[in-house]
Amino acid sequence: MRLILHIIILVFLTILTQIGGIIYLLSILFIRKKSKKKGVKQIGVFVFSYLVITFLIVPYIAPTFGREKVKESDLIEANTFITKLLNRNYVKPELNRILQKTSIALNDKYSGIKLIYLDANFPFINDFPLLPHLSHNDGKKIDLSFIYNDKDGKLSNKKPSMSGYGVYSEPTTKEYNQTSACKEKGYWQYDFSKYLTFGNTNKGISLSEKATKSLLLELVKQPNIEKIFIEPHLKNRMNLKHTKIRFHGCKAVRHDDHIHIQTR
Repeated sequence: MRLILHIIILVFLTILTQIGGIIYLLSILFIRKKSKKKGVKQIGVFVFSYLVITFLIVPYIAPTFGREKVKESDLIEANTFITKLLNRNYVKPELNRILQKTSIALNDKYSGIKLIYLDANFPFINDFPLLPHLSHNDGKKIDLSFIYNDKDGKLSNKKPSMSGYGVYSEPTTKEYNQTSACKEKGYWQYDFSKYLTFGNTNKGISLSEKATKSLLLELVKQPNIEKIFIEPHLKNRMNLKHTKIRFHGCKAVRHDDHIHIQTR
């Protein structure tokens, strides 16, 4: 049973962080079987090693795989520190350049408003899945948060959930409901992200269609942006005509809680 538990933990940490499984395995092997308080020591070694490797070593190795950390600044930041802790903040250099240009243009138009990113990619190995995403596996994809108004109607950097996912800008009764259409076809997972909010926050905020549209228009200007995914009712509501902005298909999850972008 102990062996099975170790295997489950190893697999879980690998899926969650890419590098956590191998660090966990090494921490088990590092502490002798007959050592006193072996379990506590193993946990301590794992936590210390994971933090050191994640923040001090991985950023220097990732470029050999063609990836780098999202470059944060006064204009760009992760929605949550957990994204960085789990090594989900790596992109190709070209995508980093696009984020920098877009954040500057966004701030020029809306002073003080930051480009907030959600999940990007793991630091190593193409085609290694970053679950629950289907395509964040090559350094070319990243999810960005919508821009919201606070309860007084002013632009804010606050987001409606801890994770940045799962709180939707729902279609009205007069708009096409892609979620219902996909679920009727059997794609039960389409709104699964509602279970991944990790807590709803800032409940008084609401989508700023004007500012979010401006962000989307800045993104389509970038020549190396290949695709942008948002939900069809939001594309129609914001009167967005560009062919880069498209529907992602029922096999994915709904995109009326975030923007997905990918480069060529």
